[in-house]
Amino acid sequence: MPKPHHAASPPQPPPLLPLALLPPRHCPLAAALLALLSVLLATALWLLLVLAPPQGAPPLAAHPGVSDAAGAALADPDAASPLALGHIVFGIAGSAHLWPRRREYVRLWWDPAAMRGHVWLDAGAPAAPGPSAPGEGSLPPIRVSEDTSRFRYTNPTGHPSGLRIARIAAEAVRLVGGGGTRWVVLVDDDTVLCADNLVAVLGKYDWREMVYVGAPSESHSANTYFSHSMAFGGGGVALSLPLAAALAETLDVCIERYPRLYGSDDRLHACITELGVPLSREYGFHQWDIRGNARGILAAHPIAPFISIHHVELVDPLYPGLNSLESLELFTKAMKMEPMSFLQRSICYDQIQKLTFSISLGYVVEVYPNVVPPRELERSERTYIAYNRMSQRNEFDFDTRDVQKSLCKKPILFFLKDVWKDGNITRGSYIRSSGRDDLKSKVFCFRSPPLPDIDEIEVSSSPLSKHWHLAPRRLCSSLKGSINGTMFMFVRQCGRGTFGSASDSL
Repeated sequence: MPKPHHAASPPQPPPLLPLALLPPRHCPLAAALLALLSVLLATALWLLLVLAPPQGAPPLAAHPGVSDAAGAALADPDAASPLALGHIVFGIAGSAHLWPRRREYVRLWWDPAAMRGHVWLDAGAPAAPGPSAPGEGSLPPIRVSEDTSRFRYTNPTGHPSGLRIARIAAEAVRLVGGGGTRWVVLVDDDTVLCADNLVAVLGKYDWREMVYVGAPSESHSANTYFSHSMAFGGGGVALSLPLAAALAETLDVCIERYPRLYGSDDRLHACITELGVPLSREYGFHQWDIRGNARGILAAHPIAPFISIHHVELVDPLYPGLNSLESLELFTKAMKMEPMSFLQRSICYDQIQKLTFSISLGYVVEVYPNVVPPRELERSERTYIAYNRMSQRNEFDFDTRDVQKSLCKKPILFFLKDVWKDGNITRGSYIRSSGRDDLKSKVFCFRSPPLPDIDEIEVSSSPLSKHWHLAPRRLCSSLKGSINGTMFMFVRQCGRGTFGSASDSL
């Protein structure tokens, strides 16, 4: 007997899913929204991973001691008194392996009796000469920068030392606190600085406000890459105490947001920009991103107090017949003799012989065999090339002119040989430079080179007024005749009623 047939049990329905988890069917809009949400979630997670401080990163704590010290300095009854050199704290960036050589540049301008500050070296500083070494008493004390390995650095072409140098501003102000400080000035160990003019220029500003003073590079490429509104640190960066104190509190956190920046100046600029402080440009700061013969740029110095030059190892000796260090010694001797008028221009003419005299006090007297208008002389003759070895006119962010190629129109050069004081008058002896083309010009030029019987020009100058830099003007000069191969000239500040030496003699 057959077994009874059992009907198949009906299939069990699948468990019901919440509506939100059901995959969208035949709904392109829902699919697009789901994809967009997924992308946004992934992007948010990626940003959290990238921007989150790495393990061991600096804490987000402020430095109340710095703020308190800055507040006490602002409340000082003498806060409105004139600026003095003792109100400035210098932070000099260096490295241990270069310091034994570059300390000689710092020694040229550093005054241990009147200046405050430190040289900040890297971890190799113990190998550098200590305070007991001969002559070290004439240099700033040495500090070792804090370790910066906890900060991120991802620029493929730069060097992590930029992190250490950027933090010198914060380390310097934390070290000194208030203590009569009004400004923190940052320079490099291959910078030559004129402290007197620095005080005069910074004295124009209210140090109780956030102020950022300096100058961009001479190189258009460098300014385009970094910023036209950034102070380049080799030429010098001046930070008022309130700005330096704000950076001391925020810099460590700020630089973590910019791991791909190249060096120290751009990191400092980025953090200052976050505080909303613009650059106050002063034309006496010189990054000097140049190589070769610096005559063209020194002989056409802006009508502004000279403050600094940088990269002194990359240019030829400034004066013929001397090596680089000897040239800088003569350069700084003239700078200290009469700081405000140092490198200032004066132009005058010999109407009878149709000659042009262009004087750069403390450096050179150029004598042109024709009449050259001041507008042309204000342009820097490109005797140099840029730091990146480019020499085109559009590589420089200031007015330049081509080097004079005609032998018959080249100037005769008289370079400074010595400088001294005669009462309140500064006198300088400028000796004729025997150029390689002197014989050719005598043979091939229609007229002989100018001043064939003059071997020396003695230039006397009177001191400028204390406030000349507030409304600067090119200086006036005049010829005073010649005796036994020496020509005499006198340079002075133009009076209010005069049009100027060029207008008077043309």
